This record gives sequence, C-alpha cells and structure tokens, in this order.
Amino acid sequence: MKEPIWSTIATNLTEEIAAGHYRPGDRLPTEAALAARFGVNRHTVRHALSALAERGLVHSRQGAGVFVAQRPTDYPLGRRVRFHQNVLAAGQTPSRRITRTEARPCDAGEARALRLRAGEAVQVVEGVSLADGQPIAAFRSVFPAARFPGLLEAVRETGSVTQALASLGLTDYTRAETRLTAELADPVLALALAVRKGAPVMRTVAVNVDSKGVPVELGTTWFAGERVTLTVADQP
Repeated sequence: MKEPIWSTIATNLTEEIAAGHYRPGDRLPTEAALAARFGVNRHTVRHALSALAERGLVHSRQGAGVFVAQRPTDYPLGRRVRFHQNVLAAGQTPSRRITRTEARPCDAGEARALRLRAGEAVQVVEGVSLADGQPIAAFRSVFPAARFPGLLEAVRETGSVTQALASLGLTDYTRAETRLTAELADPVLALALAVRKGAPVMRTVAVNVDSKGVPVELGTTWFAGERVTLTVADQP
C-alpha cells in the first residue's frame, strides 16, 4: 500500500529536525511555504504537522506558527519551588499567562489543606506557565482570602503570584508536601498546554506554608509530560 503523501512530508520534516536543520525553538516554514515546497495543498501539510505535534516534535502557537519543541525543562521540586527561578536555571525564558482570578467559598478539600472553616472565602488564581513561549504547565493556586486581602488585584497587576504575595507581606514560604499523580490530558487541559487529547501529564498537589507552618497556598499543577523533567531537589 502506497504511503500517504502527508506521511511522507512528516517523515521528511522529522529527518530535517533530527539533522538539526530546524533546532529547538525554531519556527517551521508556513503552511503555504511547505505546500509550495512539496506541491500539495495546505490541508495535506496541516495533516503532516498534526502528526508531528502528536509525537511531541512540534507545537503551534496561535497567530505565530509552528515551532520545534524545546528540550524538556528540568524542574526541581523541593522546599522552595519558584517557577521563575526554575525556568531561568534551566536556561530558558519564563512567562506566565493568567487566565482566571476569582474569589469564592472554599470546598471541603481546600478547607482541610488550608485549615479553614467550611465555606470560608478563598482567592483562586489559574493560568499557564511557559518556557521560551512554550506551555509547560497549567496551574491553580488557592489562598485564604482573609490572610491576603487584595491578592487578586496584585496578581493581575504583577502577573506573578510570588511578587503579589511579597507585596502583601509574605516574602518567603516553603513547601510542606507534594503529591504526584500521572494523568491523561482532557480536552480543556490539552488546549491549555497545546498538546493532544490524552497526552501524558503529571499532576502535583502541594501545600505551601509560612515560617510558622501555617498553610498559605494549595497549589495544583499539571505538567506536560513530554516537556518537563521533574526532579526532587534537596534544598535548605
């Protein structure tokens, strides 16, 4: 049986990526340019690029194009986990996209983790963390509202949870515990991380505490499995 043309194009592009013609972070030629090169329509090119994306070789950025996937980001999990510092230490440029800031009553799990009364107010921050412009994690952070009035406004202003907490008087906090679970990306998570539905993700659920051991944050993070290497770091 003859190999489909889209598969041949995908193979050619894979070999060129492997040979270093396109390096991690490089943008591939446009669909129109690839269609002209291979003498096919853009739908065929799109099929080939989708096959590369499913294998984790490339990822698309809306309005920007298709890029060769970066090497996995080394991400230490220790007593002090700071996204910005971790990504910088891996030699990449960190950024964050805040997608939700909301005040609401806590649920039962949040109440236990943060030592709150049932239904007590919490402030929720959600977003996507990126390294060199590539999504590597989606996150949800939940904070006791009474402890941090004005937190949501500070997050919207700074774009950083750490900076927002510092502006409200919490300059340091440490991780009391982290639980890791392997999952498969549902359609919403897959869209946020720019991965295929069912792609492997690693979920971490962590409780951060202040210097007196009082819980200040319940954080859940979903890491794109093919883009992040989680390491357990022994930190002071």
